Amino acid sequence: MKRDIKPHLALIGTNVFFAINFTAVKYLINGNYILPFGLNFIRMLITAILLWFFYFFQNKKEPIQKIHFKRFFICALLGIVINQLLFIKGLSLTYSIHASLLMLTTPIFITIIAAWILKEKLSFNKILGLTLGVTGAVILMLHKKNSGSGSNVLWGDILVILNAISYSYYFVLVKPLMKRYHPITVMRILFTMGVFIAFPFCWSEFTATPWTEYHSTQFAVLFLIIFCGTFLAYTFNVYGIKHLGASVSGAYIYSQPIFASIIAILMLGEVLDMYKIISAALIFVGVFLNNKSVSND
Repeated sequence: MKRDIKPHLALIGTNVFFAINFTAVKYLINGNYILPFGLNFIRMLITAILLWFFYFFQNKKEPIQKIHFKRFFICALLGIVINQLLFIKGLSLTYSIHASLLMLTTPIFITIIAAWILKEKLSFNKILGLTLGVTGAVILMLHKKNSGSGSNVLWGDILVILNAISYSYYFVLVKPLMKRYHPITVMRILFTMGVFIAFPFCWSEFTATPWTEYHSTQFAVLFLIIFCGTFLAYTFNVYGIKHLGASVSGAYIYSQPIFASIIAILMLGEVLDMYKIISAALIFVGVFLNNKSVSND
């Protein structure tokens, strides 16, 4: 029976949006248009509002069982609040190349945590796929020059690593909720909880946003980050987790450097050299082997 391609397309879309976010977030923060925690708060708030908007148009309302509230809270803390706060704060302190490269540790943490908590197998194909994917991504990112500014690179790198660990735990822990509830329902609860958890940490930076300095470009970039890089990216991601599992979904992070390169070629006029071609081949072979491993488990 032919496998459903929609979860794979959703995960590709997720990583396209995440790849765009690297440039968009640096543009707003380095341009002093918004502070890191202020950007995170508006992402969470507007995404939560959008998810509640869709909820009111659902024909069937899903009640949340009390037994699941603890897991919802932990997932909101790890995957919405800690993940987003650490990543954007870390990205604002370090170089884009550092943040992109360190985020590639996420599939490693996901595979290890999934094997520990969910008892997912570490087959030869999966290990080989992870190895090839990381190798391709490292070649691609090391060949690219550092971009952006870094005011405290070491601390920024540490925050990005901690973000990867937090997101990996979220990736694994959210899977049972995906099986029990609709993805939109899960994300609605997670982002709503996230807004309240993040409020005391983000409010002061949010209120310091110089809205009077915003023009059409800044609002367009902010819309891209909130709607595409947050709302659609998270929704597509949980859909992929629900249908493909934590390890396969996590492996798609290897595609982010590919999409980042395409964006750079279109927007910055960069050249598609042999390093990028070799990296792309290694990354997609890695994703293929990881997917093949899961289908044969």
